[in-house]
Amino acid sequence: MQDVLANLFQHAAMTRGVTVRVAVNFMPDHSRIEARRWFWVYHIRIENHREDTVQLHTRHWRITDSRGIVNLVDGEGVVGETPVLGPGQTHDYVSGCELMTNMGSMEGHYTFTDGAGVPFEVAIPFFPLAAPASATG
Repeated sequence: MQDVLANLFQHAAMTRGVTVRVAVNFMPDHSRIEARRWFWVYHIRIENHREDTVQLHTRHWRITDSRGIVNLVDGEGVVGETPVLGPGQTHDYVSGCELMTNMGSMEGHYTFTDGAGVPFEVAIPFFPLAAPASATG
């Protein structure tokens, strides 16, 4: 079952034994194309393949629209949580992104601490945000 679910994620990156997987979907029902607002939802799965426990503390996102405008987003945890992952554990969450263009991209990193409390960064893979041609406005 785990392998079947992993196939749903289109983008993945591993850093220091922590894998971040991303599945992204355009949401036409939440978009307002006439107002130049396009909305995507993304599902993140974080997997701890290390032999120690890790904790996620902060996030850093680089969100770029098709005009090249970059929005940097920094914050504590993810959707109000700072998950602790033991060896072999995963954490899933869902969030969203609205752009004023019908295309863009997201990428970034999380800051974790390892079992000894030492901080390290984990890459969030680059993933495109692209509305279908029928939703370009």
